[in-house]
Amino acid sequence: MTYSIVARDPRTGAFGVAVQSHWFNVGSVVPAASAGVGVVATQANPDVQHKPRALAMLREGRSAAEIVPALLDGDPAAAHRQLAVVDRSGLAVGHTGASCIPAAGHVTGDGFVCQANMMRTADVWPAMAEAYQEALGRGFTTALLAALDAAELAGGDIRGRQAAAILVVPAEGTDADRVVDVRVDDAPEPLKELRRLVALNDAYVLAGEGDDLMAHGDFASAADRYAAAHEAAPGNDELRFWAGLGLITASMPDRGVALIRETIAADASWHELLRRLSPAVVPAAPEALRLLQP
Repeated sequence: MTYSIVARDPRTGAFGVAVQSHWFNVGSVVPAASAGVGVVATQANPDVQHKPRALAMLREGRSAAEIVPALLDGDPAAAHRQLAVVDRSGLAVGHTGASCIPAAGHVTGDGFVCQANMMRTADVWPAMAEAYQEALGRGFTTALLAALDAAELAGGDIRGRQAAAILVVPAEGTDADRVVDVRVDDAPEPLKELRRLVALNDAYVLAGEGDDLMAHGDFASAADRYAAAHEAAPGNDELRFWAGLGLITASMPDRGVALIRETIAADASWHELLRRLSPAVVPAAPEALRLLQP
């Protein structure tokens, strides 16, 4: 009832999974990934326990070629399931049960698996693979999203669209580390909404980098990140407000106060928040209040 892609970025070693389905909250069902470990997607008649079991085996150093048959061995519903795993070496293995609702199938490539079931046509998973490989040069997340778009163009889920998700984890780190973790649980155009949220996620990543640079005293670089975050999501009051404070801290008061004025004009509550900010936590707050005075 779903199409998905699991992959390892050949350039960075990051792992990612992206999915769309006519099924509410599909992001809680299909994908799982852990930094430096691997990535899993279970669908069709999914067994969500395949996800923690697969990740546990990946942590033990077992390969995707061992894990997929081990999970399906003795599974009475194996013929109704799809399962894909990519391990830390980039080995990719998929399974499509013989009783999955057609059109259903998967294709395995260098470090990735594209799988789909209950599709309008059997063109979906080959189209996903082609789009993913063609888009890799533009970035890993971009390539995962391109695979989803290609699935839709090739016919997509025969029932239509409802939910989508994307999860990307770094090549090294902990179970809590995420590069992108965005879900659309219920929407008329989930892929369009997913792209909007991914772009907003990227803007918040820039703002977070600005915070880190500010904490280390690199005010000029922090100001660049804050400005870039605002430009990436110009209609976002939160990013505009904190970008303004960051620019004031970085000795760019005119630019900074202009952003804060624009934010307050949209919602006066931001002015009240500014008054409540402790100078010990946000040193630019008193200067921002002074600059806002007539």
